[in-house]
Amino acid sequence: MKKISILIPCYNEEENVVPISKAIVEELNKSLPQYDYEIIFIDNDSQDNTRPLLREICKQNPKIKAIFNAKNFGQHNSPYYGMLQTNGDCTIMMCCDFQDPIEMIPKMVAEWEKGAKIVSCIKTKSKENPIMRFFRTIYYKIIKKMSEVDQIEHFTGFGLYDKSFLDVMRNLNDPTPFIRGIVAELGYKRVNIEYTQAKRRAGKTHNNFFTLFDTAMLSFTSYTKVGLHLITIVGMILSVLSFLAAIVYLILKLIWWNNFSAGVAPLIIALFFFNAVELLFIGFVGEYVMSINTRVMNRPLVIEEERINFDIDEKESENK
Repeated sequence: MKKISILIPCYNEEENVVPISKAIVEELNKSLPQYDYEIIFIDNDSQDNTRPLLREICKQNPKIKAIFNAKNFGQHNSPYYGMLQTNGDCTIMMCCDFQDPIEMIPKMVAEWEKGAKIVSCIKTKSKENPIMRFFRTIYYKIIKKMSEVDQIEHFTGFGLYDKSFLDVMRNLNDPTPFIRGIVAELGYKRVNIEYTQAKRRAGKTHNNFFTLFDTAMLSFTSYTKVGLHLITIVGMILSVLSFLAAIVYLILKLIWWNNFSAGVAPLIIALFFFNAVELLFIGFVGEYVMSINTRVMNRPLVIEEERINFDIDEKESENK
């Protein structure tokens, strides 16, 4: 019997963990009764009642498992690490807040059975804030244009991954993984299916300007060289313009030695402009250096505090 693993990353989702676990179990029993399954919640150090609820869920159903992180390891590391802990023939990753439709599970499995190794769910419509949707669209267009890899627009990581691709992910040893970029770069036999993203069932999103900026910088520094090329090109252009301006100023000064005066204001404006450009580019280079530094340190993706119901698989393996 084939086994389906479903990974659900969560953080402060006390209002959603119980309903989503019940909904997924019902969907699997109704639509895919011929498959065995496991549901793994990886909790990123929730500060509400999420963990006690997960303990109770796992107690009631041994096929539901949980990993409790020792601290919050970020929105990218925790889901990636959780995917590597699954042992099904395929793994489906989805959000805990019901924005990823549960009814997509049998559709993804059907594509997988046809031979797809990755099934990417693309949100062609969304019930989220239209302004946020607009900026996300702009971001996807920019990163796709700038990247050497054909990035997938409006793909959040929600999808199905064959165990053979998970083996590829395990061998990457990437301390700062960006699952969307990895799928775009290394994914093979990939099928896209469209869906409409729903609103959160309960709770509030944990994304803010800083988390979204972090995601954007991770994608830029990992999959584009345009930033560095742009810095070099603009730096060369400004250097040439500065040199030409100095020559023109010198000539005018020699011709009209006593009468020529350019004034202080243009010099101050030019100084501020060049300093602003310089600071911007230093910041951009700093993002690349910080990305390199993180990879060189090669620290673990996650440190676990506790895991629940995983010993059941170990006992079954010993009995076999």
